[in-house]
Amino acid sequence: MTLTNKGSARLFKKSSLTIALGSAILAGFSFQGFAAENDEIEKVERIQVTGSRISKAKLSQPAPIVTITAEDIAKGGTPDLGSILAELPSIGATDTLVGNNDSNAAAGVSSADLRRLGAARTLVLVNGKRHVAGAPGSSQVDLNTIPSALIERVEIITGGASAIYGSDAVSGVVNVILKDNFDGLQFNASVGNSTEGVGTENHSFSVVAGTDIAGGKGNITFYAGQDRVRQVLANDLRQTNAYGTVDNPLNTGENDGIPDRLTVPNVLSERISENGVINPFGADGSIYTFNNSGVAELMPAREASGSFAFGNFPDGCEFCANTQDYENVLPELEKLTLGSTLNYNLTDNHTFYSDFKFVRSEIEQQFQPSFQFGDISINVADNPYLDSNLRQQLLSEGTTSVAMSKFFGELGNRSADNERELFRVVTGFKGFFTLSETDFDYDFYYVYGQTDNRRKTLNDLIPDNLVAALDAVIDPATGEAACRSQVPSLQGEGYSDPASVNGDACTPYNAFGFDQASAAAKDYVSADVTRTDTITQEFIGGSVTFDTGEFFELQGGAIGLATGFEYREETSESITDEFTKAGFLSNAATPDAYGEFDVTEAFIEVNLPLLADVSFAKELSIDAAYRTADYSHAGTADAWKVGLLYRPVDDVRIRGTYGQAVRAPNITEAFDPVSPGFDNIADPCDADRIDNNPNRTANCAALNIGAGFQANDNVSIDVLSGGNPELESETSTSLTAGVVWTPSFFENFSLTVDYYDIEIEDAISFISAQSVIDNCVDAAGGPDAAFCSQVDRDSASNDITLVRSGYLNAASITTRGIEADFDYDMNLTDYSLEGDLKFNLFVNHLLELDVFEFQSRPDTVNVEDGEVGDPEWQARFSAVYKYNDLTLNWTTRYTDRSARFDLSPDGDIEEDLQPGYVGSIVTHDISASYNVLDNARVDFGLRNVTDKLPPAYISASGGNEAIYDAIGRRFFANFSINF
Repeated sequence: MTLTNKGSARLFKKSSLTIALGSAILAGFSFQGFAAENDEIEKVERIQVTGSRISKAKLSQPAPIVTITAEDIAKGGTPDLGSILAELPSIGATDTLVGNNDSNAAAGVSSADLRRLGAARTLVLVNGKRHVAGAPGSSQVDLNTIPSALIERVEIITGGASAIYGSDAVSGVVNVILKDNFDGLQFNASVGNSTEGVGTENHSFSVVAGTDIAGGKGNITFYAGQDRVRQVLANDLRQTNAYGTVDNPLNTGENDGIPDRLTVPNVLSERISENGVINPFGADGSIYTFNNSGVAELMPAREASGSFAFGNFPDGCEFCANTQDYENVLPELEKLTLGSTLNYNLTDNHTFYSDFKFVRSEIEQQFQPSFQFGDISINVADNPYLDSNLRQQLLSEGTTSVAMSKFFGELGNRSADNERELFRVVTGFKGFFTLSETDFDYDFYYVYGQTDNRRKTLNDLIPDNLVAALDAVIDPATGEAACRSQVPSLQGEGYSDPASVNGDACTPYNAFGFDQASAAAKDYVSADVTRTDTITQEFIGGSVTFDTGEFFELQGGAIGLATGFEYREETSESITDEFTKAGFLSNAATPDAYGEFDVTEAFIEVNLPLLADVSFAKELSIDAAYRTADYSHAGTADAWKVGLLYRPVDDVRIRGTYGQAVRAPNITEAFDPVSPGFDNIADPCDADRIDNNPNRTANCAALNIGAGFQANDNVSIDVLSGGNPELESETSTSLTAGVVWTPSFFENFSLTVDYYDIEIEDAISFISAQSVIDNCVDAAGGPDAAFCSQVDRDSASNDITLVRSGYLNAASITTRGIEADFDYDMNLTDYSLEGDLKFNLFVNHLLELDVFEFQSRPDTVNVEDGEVGDPEWQARFSAVYKYNDLTLNWTTRYTDRSARFDLSPDGDIEEDLQPGYVGSIVTHDISASYNVLDNARVDFGLRNVTDKLPPAYISASGGNEAIYDAIGRRFFANFSINF
């Protein structure tokens, strides 16, 4: 079995710059000129194939490039490529399988979030070409749809990438480069699982088969793979114990040196339960629940309160609600991948290529079951299912109708039962032709991709039917329980059937206890929500590269030029079932959504090798690129960059890039219709929060909200939100500047240090319901009329009932940091030892990550650096020992101490929450690889060898907490055999 790259095997007549330029466009590198032709082949190979994390060609680039090899991916112990990349300090874990575990639309999607600026600002390419999205309305590529068996390496590129690749490359590019021209048969199998009984089993199988055709003029490759990731729930973790925050009863006020809120276990809710709660808004001693068979009993009193709904029960609470019962850490994922590649040399100079793949994924992701929090009423006298003793007590107190809360866990979780199918085909021609004495490398291509999602949310409530089913009576004609709507003699004057669906089929529902309702009653009050998404991406493009060697050269060599174009169309459509759109279910009645845009782009790049091999200028070159794009929905957007590489002496290179990037609004941001939804908010006028801003007291009073107001904001509120067709492209400026040191006196050692600075203006942001509410009452000079008009409050209670929000070009984001990369390769024979030893240390120091939700208010900044998800320091160290067929690896990762409270100037202080920090965490991985035969390799390893877990109050259940490994020690094993 052999792996080759025949596309690069032909000989060129012109300078090595031409070859470097051609490979740059195809492989995703910035191009770089070389003056000496006598070592042409060596330098071309280093540009086209990055054999290690830091190679000579990479160090000659003006922008930093980090490379992850197939060997690195194999040591990840998971089929989730996004999670493997997120272990790099420069990539966030926010959009991995764990990070997306609270999203239905993105369930099972794993993406890269470079610089923590969001997956929407990280452009993912495959072999230098765009890839269709996995989530509707976005450009977010699902890295799990890229067949791992074919991955040769992954390159992460920063600095001026938008000028080269277009929109979405604000923070950089992740370019996945696949193996080419496979000859033979390869079988791969892998398995992984927790060693501590957490149940994180995953396995993968794949077959790759390829052969040369037409006497070696071409190659055809087929591959098939199957992956499975087992579901992990929060309660499967060993350290979880319903941790939450509660008010400290010893607190006497701000800045008293006493923690305001404490993080404690067993934070539960006695006001809602799977077994049902009667009088959920009552005081201690008047809140009733039921055992599993429906016998009433008092709920215990909480020891401390975290909110109206949740409090601390140190001794536990048998029937209280624990939200961790329903939370995913990892979803269930099963994936099938099929595909093929074809390369055929039409002539010595021209090649036809194609790439086809089909990916089918089935995902199951858990969410809380449907619930009603005091929104349902029980007729005490008539309901036949109510515990008789409780009935008599309530009637004796004069209570004839009582409120009830319940998690309807007996219906099953509102699981996301999703099916996703992706189809993508790439075809093109590449090669070179000669005009006069100048060679022109070209690549012309057509790409079509389509993602079809079928998203089901299972077991949602039909609230109107539930009201009818809970209004149960004894039918005098039969002596059996029945819905009042089916018993005319008990309906009374003016009665109206509350059911909205199939009223005639009403079946009485016993909500007292757990799973006491009949199957027919469950079916009557519940239904599934079905949404289907269709995402398409179609584009055609081409590029040509050449140099000026025939006509003139600078002192350092010929000027290199590249130019090209691309025309792209993207669509996204989401269809909701008619039952949901009619508003029958408690799930948001989202309307159908459709959006499309097209863009025409053209670009030019130039490399100016100004000087070479002169005093104090072994190399001096300037790169520049410009791209213009005309979007059908956002107008014209231009991006540009300038790069400098200066090598004053052999051992030192100084490099830098400065440029402007753009990101056009995606389909969701621009075209989503106004849709209903739900959100959890903290009312700023609440007595516990009104002092957090100096303007709130007066502004809340102006809204007729009195002092001491206690908001009922512990449950979801209604939200209306949608896209904004008036959005413009957001723009950013980025600077990367650094030094590369390869000391001649220290062989095989290299050090790179780079500073990065990115500022995004007119950033497209979703203005959250919380931001709308806060801005209403935090404005100076009185309530902000624009924001207050978006908030509806109940006229009697003053509680917030509805908030309207959406997307605006309103925000500004800035981030700065320093990255350092150390590499050292030791040939141990120099020390009379056997084998080779390689060390690598990658460090990221985050200096700033500031989000100005409204760039017009620079005094109001959300400081993210140093908080959970954005530690100030991250590092990754690896040591690899190779001896003949044996490879040993040790990798350690460091995550700095991070704050759990808001570090913004107007945010919190450490006193506000204890513990205020998640301490620094160090984890270690070890692995071994051995070639047991000439054609077979076995890998085995342990991740998180020391079983280092974050604090128990960090469950890693999505969002910023996904940066932590909450599962602990686990093993993996891989087997690969080639024929």
